[in-house]
Amino acid sequence: MKNLLKSGVAAMALVTMASAAAADGKVVVYHWFEYIPQELVDKFTADTGIEVVMDTYDSNEAMLASLKAGGVGTYDVAVPGDYMVKIMASAGMLDTIADGELTNKGNISPTWADPSFDPGRQHSIPYQWGSTSFAVNRDVFAGDINTTDILFNPPAELQGKINVLDSQGEVMAMAALHMGIPQCTTDRDQLKALNAMLLSAKENWVSFNSDTAKEVLVSGDAAAGMIYDGFSAKARAEGANVEYAFPTQGYIAWMDNVVLLKDAPNRENALKFMDFLLVPENAAQLTNWTQYASGVEGVAPLLDEALRTLPEANPQDGAGQAVFIEACDEEVQAVYDTIWTNLKK
Repeated sequence: MKNLLKSGVAAMALVTMASAAAADGKVVVYHWFEYIPQELVDKFTADTGIEVVMDTYDSNEAMLASLKAGGVGTYDVAVPGDYMVKIMASAGMLDTIADGELTNKGNISPTWADPSFDPGRQHSIPYQWGSTSFAVNRDVFAGDINTTDILFNPPAELQGKINVLDSQGEVMAMAALHMGIPQCTTDRDQLKALNAMLLSAKENWVSFNSDTAKEVLVSGDAAAGMIYDGFSAKARAEGANVEYAFPTQGYIAWMDNVVLLKDAPNRENALKFMDFLLVPENAAQLTNWTQYASGVEGVAPLLDEALRTLPEANPQDGAGQAVFIEACDEEVQAVYDTIWTNLKK
């Protein structure tokens, strides 16, 4: 499913595709992998007559790099995380949604109607929200899992058996929680210690994977792994004896959002797609499938009963605080980029 823009040829192909989409009544969506049911996409097309053309990515950073490499002007909407919305808006990559352009904007939950990363929802609507932590196979390790030591200083049973998300923002934020330092620290000693800690922890990791984070736990190729809460629930449903952790040091909270991209070739269709996702019945269908949470009012009565007691949505007493990933300033981000590049070598 992953098909990132990595060459001029690919970029030109998407330019051609998007131009055709403008003429043929399509909407070109840049989306996370395995994050929307085909039935919901088909329903949108049946309701509107608009075909959905979709390309996928596996991390916020991969999406941003692809858009910078030629994707702006080829896609209509994308689905970035909270901190990435702010980064994209600051870079001038998002269009502004004028008052009245979204008929269903009033369906947005008050909790998510005015987020710090997009005040007033000028560029985005809520998609799904949840947490990022890690899950552990209880057939392999029976001890306490509610600590970030599982990832960064693991017990013998898990050493060499850990999958880490191929996502700089989430890995670095979790590492900062583990060390008890600010996410965007400028302290040189803290940055050196962060780099050293990550390089040491890497010796116990078997893989960097986001798009197969669930599959490696189900197959047993990994005994523990960073994972999104909904993917952990799906892994359990597929037979993996895993438990999702809420570390005492804290864990990552996130909200993915549908943004209107600058120079969208099918702007009107993009707004119809966003409006469709703000209908409670449609938002509930999405949530029942992803097993995350919705930012749309009126969804709760339409959810499957199992979602109300989902272990991944109910932190235990003593769980640490859920924190959003912070967008660092340019100078600090450059340091983090260097640490991440060295980690991935």
